[in-house]
Amino acid sequence: MVRVTKRLRSLVKYEDEVRQQGFKLIAGLDEAGRGPLAGPVTAGACIIPEGKFFKDINDSKLLNPLQREKLYQKITEDPDVIFGVGVVDHKIIDAVNIYQATIMAMCQAIENLRFKPDFLLVDGLKLHHHEIPSIKIIKGDLLSQSIMAAAIIAKVTRDRIMDEYDKEWPVYGFKQHKGYSTKKHFDALNQHGPSPIHRNFKPIQLLKGITEEEESQLPLF
Repeated sequence: MVRVTKRLRSLVKYEDEVRQQGFKLIAGLDEAGRGPLAGPVTAGACIIPEGKFFKDINDSKLLNPLQREKLYQKITEDPDVIFGVGVVDHKIIDAVNIYQATIMAMCQAIENLRFKPDFLLVDGLKLHHHEIPSIKIIKGDLLSQSIMAAAIIAKVTRDRIMDEYDKEWPVYGFKQHKGYSTKKHFDALNQHGPSPIHRNFKPIQLLKGITEEEESQLPLF
């Protein structure tokens, strides 16, 4: 039994507020992979029942890979938790733009839940679902347990996909940077050109590379 601390209790503030309005199946939604130069964008949807807490849960960006993997296993193997995943590949991203592709991935994740949610808590995006009401929560991956769980699911799913791509195209170092804009990634692009899974973004078209100092300012998640 998880000891419910003040921190954990604060992470269900939004869920509790929505439950007080009569909603029961409340899904957190988040994405991974909006910023990379290569690979898919993924989304997670997660419904955690009232009274269920995951002790070490946190913003996925504040967790190391091992911590994320452990939490992913705890969340997805818990019989009381309902989760779904959406994956939209680089071809669709190029065709519709990354924002629309992210919305598509989120809708896929909702569709892949085994029960339809009553309400959606969405991290940082306004999702106009045709059937399910929602609210946008800025920095929701710091504030809501459901969104944190969804973010971990999305991130681990995408990392595993990029690890598989690394086996097919090892020269790019996807296993290390997951397709994000690091110096090693730009060096590989300058040497080898884009792979079949690179997105059609201007940084790839220009291929001018970045310095170590510039790399330190780039987001890694």
